[in-house]
Amino acid sequence: MPTEKGKPAITTLDDLFGIPATDEAVQSIPANLIDDFPDHPFHVREDEAMSAMVESVQAVGIQTPLIVRPKEDGRYEIISGHRRKFAAALAGLDVLPCIVREMTRDEAIIAMVDANLQREVILPSEKAFSYKMKLEALKRQGERTDLTSVGNQQKLKKTSRQVVAEDAGVSQDKIRSYIRLTELLPELLQLVDSGRIKFSPAVYLSHLRESEQAALLESIQSEDATPSVAQALKMKQFSEDGKLTPEVIQSIMMEEKPNQVEQFKMPKARISQFFAPGTPAQKIEDAIVKGLELLQKRERQREAGR
Repeated sequence: MPTEKGKPAITTLDDLFGIPATDEAVQSIPANLIDDFPDHPFHVREDEAMSAMVESVQAVGIQTPLIVRPKEDGRYEIISGHRRKFAAALAGLDVLPCIVREMTRDEAIIAMVDANLQREVILPSEKAFSYKMKLEALKRQGERTDLTSVGNQQKLKKTSRQVVAEDAGVSQDKIRSYIRLTELLPELLQLVDSGRIKFSPAVYLSHLRESEQAALLESIQSEDATPSVAQALKMKQFSEDGKLTPEVIQSIMMEEKPNQVEQFKMPKARISQFFAPGTPAQKIEDAIVKGLELLQKRERQREAGR
């Protein structure tokens, strides 16, 4: 049916973004007035999926409006639609279709987390910080006495952690473990996201002091190896006893793991000139192997030409 300014109402919204069908009017808002959500825990990546989204936006525009809330300064804050906004910028759009909703800060946090958890690929760090944000928002809502209504789950006297766990479809222990990951140094958390450090040892490592985590990071870089569950648990126990020194960490990291595959190591100084500072070890390894394959191919061609 027609709405303000002759714009049609949206009757259905893409389930991919976790947004229910609505009769709310869609407004056209300049992109430069729309801000990202503060401390947004979900990354916007320039990957194949983003490239496909940009092509779609260029062809048919943004089919699913962003959900935003008004700010006191006349600007808007994204609740759902960070990837769409980014794709629109790459596609050259400067006006975006939006549904504007009045929300409190905590209501916005909960809606933002719920919408983004519908993504197909979610990194451990994204789950960790989003679960933590939602849990804290629910706790603050539960502490308020001026609310005229509360959600059904609060009415049933469920704890905030129960609500987060049930909404996410996981156990409360899993929620607790994910939130522990927010205690890791960013560099270690990146290793969890990349899969180099597995989830279970990461949870144990999150109990280490910041200085101990820094020493562990140095050991990981020097040994080009990450701790197993047993090694991480051992470090946690040494830390609790106040005995986890850099030397102890190095000793634990040098222990041979069960079924450990023998590794060939090369001093970084010999190859550092060929790679930019901070290049991941896996990327360096892949480049070296590719170079050796190319060299081998050329040698075979040379032999065949004789």
